[in-house]
Order: sequence, then structure tokens, then C-alpha cells
Amino acid sequence: MSRVTLADPAALPPFLRQMHDNARPDDWSTRHCARAFAAHPALLETYLKFYYPYHSTSGVIEPRLKELVRLRIATLNGCKTCKAARLARDVVKESEAAIEVDQLDRANFSPRERAVIKLAEAMALDHHAIGDETIRELRAHFSEAELLELMMMAGQYIGFGRMLAILQLEETVCPI
Repeated sequence: MSRVTLADPAALPPFLRQMHDNARPDDWSTRHCARAFAAHPALLETYLKFYYPYHSTSGVIEPRLKELVRLRIATLNGCKTCKAARLARDVVKESEAAIEVDQLDRANFSPRERAVIKLAEAMALDHHAIGDETIRELRAHFSEAELLELMMMAGQYIGFGRMLAILQLEETVCPI
């Protein structure tokens, strides 16, 4: 059961109502997220105005790398919503989408791609273990601007996915 009130879909403001109504029929977590943010709709709308452009078309890092980071973190977070979302279908093949540790053949990825997957894992699992050596390895593949963008995006992927889990927005299933 959700840990926050889920507003009636008919009472949602236009932005949240559109998000709710445009979700796939089986995508309860997006519907629940829209309903949960009825208490503060501007917060989600403002967040998504940052998130979507920087995830796909804006920034200095190519969308494929950000999508690999997002999907790897979704797996590590156990975020069903994030794992199910395909925000950049054109840049990540379905066969790469799960990026499960024990199923991942990293040989199929470029050195930059392997580096972002490693960064995603380190940030999601033990960010305190990221030391000077890790940063030196990353600088072999990325400029400082790229590192900042990767870490910023990874941090928000980690945080939003965990927020969904804490509020139990993924697990609440109802026919509304």
C-alpha cells in the first residue's frame, strides 16, 4: 500500500492527469506517481522539465551512456518503474536494457560504456569507495564536464528510484 495519499485521477491537475492517462495500461507506478504528486504537482513538473531534456537531448554526454547508467541503476535499485521505462529506445537495444550483473557481457560494450556502468555500480552500491584511482580511470574516458553530468544524472536516478520504493508507489496495484 502506498505510503502517501493517491489522489483520485479525476481530481488531478492537467499535467498530472496527462501523465496518469498516457501511462501504459499495465504501468501502475507511473499512474501512482502522478496521483501521489497531487499534493505538490509543481515539484514533479519542474523536476521532469530538468530530467527529460538532460536525459535525452541536452548535455555533453551522449544519451546512450546516460541510458546505460539509468538502466544499470534501475537494476541495482530494484526499481521496477525505472527498469520498465524505455526513455531512449533508439540508443539502447532491448537486449542491453536489463544490464544484469551476472548476465552482462561487458565485452560487447565500448571502454566508455564499461566505464559508465562501473561508475553507476559504484555510486549505487558504495559511493564512499570511489576514490582518487576511480576518478583517474574515469578521466581517461571523460572530460570534467562529462563527469559532472554523469554523476549528476546517476545521483538523481538513484534518488528518484529509491523514493518510489520508499513510498511504495510501485507495489500498490489498483484498477483506477
